[in-house]
Amino acid sequence: MSTINKIIIKKVKGYKMDEISILKARAIYYNLFARFFVYTKDMTHYLELINILNVLKENPLDEASKKATESILEQLQSTSNASLLQEYDDIFNNPASKNIRLTASYYDEGVESGKKRVEMLQFLAKTKIRRNEKEFYEYEDSVGFMFTFMAQLIELIINGHTEYKNTVHCIFAQILNPFIDEFAKEVYEHKEAKIFKELMVILHSFVEFERLYLEVSKPALKENINKEEFKDKHLSDEEKARRARNKALKALGPKV
Repeated sequence: MSTINKIIIKKVKGYKMDEISILKARAIYYNLFARFFVYTKDMTHYLELINILNVLKENPLDEASKKATESILEQLQSTSNASLLQEYDDIFNNPASKNIRLTASYYDEGVESGKKRVEMLQFLAKTKIRRNEKEFYEYEDSVGFMFTFMAQLIELIINGHTEYKNTVHCIFAQILNPFIDEFAKEVYEHKEAKIFKELMVILHSFVEFERLYLEVSKPALKENINKEEFKDKHLSDEEKARRARNKALKALGPKV
């Protein structure tokens, strides 16, 4: 597997140049996934996503992820994020079709705001990073938040905060690794997934790299929880309020 070896990097005390290069590459991938799974109409956010894809196209993890990156760039509009936002809504928010859940707790227990959220809150407590509750309404164990959190932690490690190396390892091993394959499979197979289908190819390659780099084994297959029985009547008041806030946020104005 190749790394993003064309990034200009500075030598940091305590790391070899190759280690910093890999950390930089990992941070970029986590930032990429964060920009796909943090719902926002901000065009700056969207343009940064396109810039990251262009970087990764020249420095792919493997041939499959290179082709997937090229396909995504062909599908994305350079001046509008409308198609991406629409596909996101179709996959994750459309009440007329199967919605893919976004939290680790759901894949672990079949409920939102479960044990995995508690574990993420415990990891957050060890850092100065907190969820911006005024602008981001998803839980701390949602994929968007976790990808963002991992990117920030790795950037802190690059800048000398090596105490977060174990936190990054634990979040991947205990929270992301157990459910990310199932999540990626559901997104990949969703009938509305086009851009996100290709993104799951990139995610698969990256997760395999992370397992190798962090020395974490692929989880064994587990008995699936019957998530089809998870209906709105089982939602907590907190979850219902969060969904209402999300709906209101998305209704604020037209898509860019």
